[in-house]
Amino acid sequence: MQAHQWHWGINQWVEFLRDKDTPVLPRTRAIIAALEAGGDEQRDCLSARDLVNIVYADPYLALKLLRRAEQRRSRQLGHDTTTPLAAVLQTGYDELKTIVSSSPELADVPDGCHTCEFRSVLACSIARAWANRRADVSPDEVSMAALLVETGELLLWHFAPEMTDKETRTRDWNERFWALMKRESEIDFTFRQLTTALALAWELPSLVVLLIKGTDTPRANIARLAADAAKLITTDLEVPSLLAILRDAHVAVPAATLADLAEPLPLPDDIRAGLLAAIAAETPA
Repeated sequence: MQAHQWHWGINQWVEFLRDKDTPVLPRTRAIIAALEAGGDEQRDCLSARDLVNIVYADPYLALKLLRRAEQRRSRQLGHDTTTPLAAVLQTGYDELKTIVSSSPELADVPDGCHTCEFRSVLACSIARAWANRRADVSPDEVSMAALLVETGELLLWHFAPEMTDKETRTRDWNERFWALMKRESEIDFTFRQLTTALALAWELPSLVVLLIKGTDTPRANIARLAADAAKLITTDLEVPSLLAILRDAHVAVPAATLADLAEPLPLPDDIRAGLLAAIAAETPA
């Protein structure tokens, strides 16, 4: 990273990052290799949902597939591609395989990048579970947004790791507390703002952009809160903060109890017990 890049604003970072090619996760490459080794019979048994599950486990592949599907849609003047299933149906297995095989190999990256990758997949899982509790018209749209919400940070981990490592060590990037932060920073935007700006530059579907941006709607709030919960689970896990997120999620998913919303969270036994006890303590008898 060059010295002048420390002074870049968000627009300069968008121009720098928008055409960068990212890898896919090693496990994605391994899955495709195994499918190829299994021959036509094994591949013929694959359903579209099987392919979607591969996409849900890899935020890089999800972004690549969505961008490829949208480029094809633009040429064919079809409907927006807003879910992994729609992207898979637009591209098919052969093109998905091509995307994976043509992606660069994953280079050595700081541990923070792997944490961010895991956080993206976890946020996707939580968002899908909460959206299903809400009987959302398309839980896949909400979970897709949650899967992509860390894209800005992921790209910086790959192409400006010096900045990303410093920022994640000195700053909490939860936008709800942005105005309260007094810590000095080298950059004047959040990772989530960078993700939104990149999504606009890539001309992703407007619905996906709105869900990533976090407009004040139940669906966008589910995606945002799922990302917040995933971040808390992978960093400073504590019951009071987690309970606060669940209370906010309950506003977006009023039909679910706090215990229902806690169910899909992968928590250590002691934290789960403490969380359920705190929920029981504030639940009317």
